[in-house]
Amino acid sequence: MLQTPIIVPRKDLISMAVLTEEQTLLRDSARTWTQEKSPVTAFRKMRDGGAPLGYDPAAFAEMAEMGWTGVIIPEEYGGSAFGYVGMGLILEETGRTLTASPLIATALAGASAIILGGSDAQKQAWLPKIASGDAVATLAIDEGAHHAPAKVTLTATKGDGGYALAGAKTFVLEGMAADVFVVSARTSGAVGDADGISLFLVPADAAGLTRRALKLADSRGAANLTFEDVTVGADALLGAEGAGGPLLEKVLDRARAGLSAEMLGSALQAFETTLDYLKTRVQFGQVIGAFQALQHRAAKMFTELEMTRSCVEAALAAIDSDTPDVPELVSLAKAKVGDTLHLISNEMVQMHGGIGMTDAHDAGLYLKRARAAEATFGGQSYHRDRYARLQGY
Repeated sequence: MLQTPIIVPRKDLISMAVLTEEQTLLRDSARTWTQEKSPVTAFRKMRDGGAPLGYDPAAFAEMAEMGWTGVIIPEEYGGSAFGYVGMGLILEETGRTLTASPLIATALAGASAIILGGSDAQKQAWLPKIASGDAVATLAIDEGAHHAPAKVTLTATKGDGGYALAGAKTFVLEGMAADVFVVSARTSGAVGDADGISLFLVPADAAGLTRRALKLADSRGAANLTFEDVTVGADALLGAEGAGGPLLEKVLDRARAGLSAEMLGSALQAFETTLDYLKTRVQFGQVIGAFQALQHRAAKMFTELEMTRSCVEAALAAIDSDTPDVPELVSLAKAKVGDTLHLISNEMVQMHGGIGMTDAHDAGLYLKRARAAEATFGGQSYHRDRYARLQGY
């Protein structure tokens, strides 16, 4: 009986459509480093060793030496100003190997906050350190179990020459490793209002600030923060008082787009690993990839990946071009990649059968990272709702 051919997609079809020579070199160097120096086995070793920060500081130091921590930072502050597409290329490769690092927290989110809203003094003080990897910056935004950047109850009371911060933040990425936090606080307005939110740069060693380490399902580092009358100077204000809501959304969109690129990389690798298994696992006298039902499921994953890549690329390119549709494109990308990674991480476990349910196989690692990444900076339902509102529905 004739068998339907096994699906063997061309790998060049699931790569960036059009890259400059410099972008190609950046992607290739990132791919070489992650595969040789930071494969999934390195993540597993880090996890099993109970790394207190949720990543390998030595590996992160190598990333900094390669210039990854300064990709979006202007040259006058020690960066390369290579743009968000460039950062996305790097994060896609780290996503493939589940490389744990503070890149998204500091080189993307933290750096973006200071670039977009920082004064000259704040930029001089922090951007060179972030670019060199000598300092880790991160966002301290959410206060509950779900992403809700406008639901700020942490207060900033204005006093003589500064502000007193009181409240708490939850699930702060790289919270135990950070040297400085970008903290959202309410200086006016009611909880849920976009107006009245202010952003502050708060050093991690500020008096009254305490950190409690969290262990996430994907073994990455995070912390809960408590602010007990943490006093900062007026020069800690990032942007204008009460106008931090729009600035925060711009920063978050950059973090969401970068995280989407990392999630795309994880989905691609999970798919390719599963495809290889379908082409080699023999059952009932033939490779299981010859079964039409599994071919249909593989074809669905492939087409979802293609659509997802288009969404992620469009979001990153829009940020670099500073087009007005950045929020819509970012929410589209984050929602789409969340659905795609959710599907493929599930299929990776199911198609591998019994071995896929064991910790000895990498499928579980991709599944756990998928669930944590989906929730970070807003899950699929959050971004579908946001996209609809931005479109006027």
